[in-house]
Amino acid sequence: MDGINRNEEGYLTDFSQWNKEVATNIAKECEIDLTDKHWEVIDYLQGKHKNEEALSIRGIKKSGVINIKEFYALFPGGPLKISTKIAGIPKPKSCI
Repeated sequence: MDGINRNEEGYLTDFSQWNKEVATNIAKECEIDLTDKHWEVIDYLQGKHKNEEALSIRGIKKSGVINIKEFYALFPGGPLKISTKIAGIPKPKSCI
C-alpha cells in the first residue's frame, strides 16, 4: 500500500491514514474477508483505543460485542494482534 506508513510488523504508524479501504487491504494480507461483524469489532477496538483503554482478550470477552470463540473464528491466528492491525491501532502490549 503506497503512501501508508507502517512499522516492520505491518501496523500503521499514523492512524490518520486509516480508512475502510486501508483496513480492507490489510485484512486481505491476513487472508480475511471483512463482514459486518468484523467492522463491529473494529469499531469497538478503535473506540477503546481513542479512550486510551488497554486492549486484552479478557476485555474483548467482557465487551458484549463478540464472544471469544467467534473472535478467534473471525481473526484466526492471533485475533487481538490481527484485529488491531486491521483497525489501524498499535499492537496491544498484551500481544507478543
